[in-house]
Amino acid sequence: MAFATLIAGPTASGKSALAIALAEQAGAIVLNADSMQVYADLRVLSARPTLAEEARVPHRLFGFVASAEEYSVGRYLADVTPLITEACAARRRIVIVGGTGLYFRALTEGLMPSPPISSVVRTEWRERAAAGEDLHAALRARDPARALALHPHDTPRLLRAIELFESTGRTYTDWLAENPGEPVLQPGEWQGIFLHPPRESLHARIDARFEAMMGEGALEEVQGLLAHQPPLPANLGVMKAHGVPHLVRLLRGEISREEAIRLSQQDTRAYARRQLVFSRRYCVGKKWRWLASAEEALRPPR
Repeated sequence: MAFATLIAGPTASGKSALAIALAEQAGAIVLNADSMQVYADLRVLSARPTLAEEARVPHRLFGFVASAEEYSVGRYLADVTPLITEACAARRRIVIVGGTGLYFRALTEGLMPSPPISSVVRTEWRERAAAGEDLHAALRARDPARALALHPHDTPRLLRAIELFESTGRTYTDWLAENPGEPVLQPGEWQGIFLHPPRESLHARIDARFEAMMGEGALEEVQGLLAHQPPLPANLGVMKAHGVPHLVRLLRGEISREEAIRLSQQDTRAYARRQLVFSRRYCVGKKWRWLASAEEALRPPR
């Protein structure tokens, strides 16, 4: 086991259980790399490890961000880097686990340093986003390549690319080529495991897990988000977690429980497909092992 083991894969692929098992074997610390599992009010819907699971080995960067805050990859690197440095100094291994591919890419390749953004530009575009402007179309007119790479509802990254262009006159792609970041984990310090269950099995696990979430307090979590004061904007990160938008509609009487579950399962399966598309580009090479199950990863070498 290298100093750092990275465990990635689509949602519901068994990453958390594998991380805990490997950490128990090696006396390692588990560090989160999932953008939704950072939120304190989203344990069930983010599939965060249970309190009993967290008690088995040390867990860090889970459930520590308030719902009203927007979390970013830059903030993630600022939070995780001291923990990695501390573990390295103590000669303690770490397991970094999650479904946010951009976090793994930033850890192993570096994060583009941000250019200075005009406060006027930032304010204008945050207001336009809040008013419902089509940010994907706005970015497509300025930076077609970056727009093609982003989901139309990925508000934080769409805003970042638009604000960069408006402030510097440069596209995101051009700026990135000229300003590469420094990786936190150097080659030789880490190895990666990507869990890739068969599609049918994964989809069945996604569907069953959401059904289970409904019995474990998912709806109550969303009720808590809706009760937040001041009210949380609909485009805030935590409000776009899989299941939240449809459970909001259920609580407002707009759709049935069955429809909310069906749509949430459908969205989660679509997200798993996007995770795979990203990972086939970035979680590849001799440092990454693609395995069908956690059991295969735990099997001793022959």
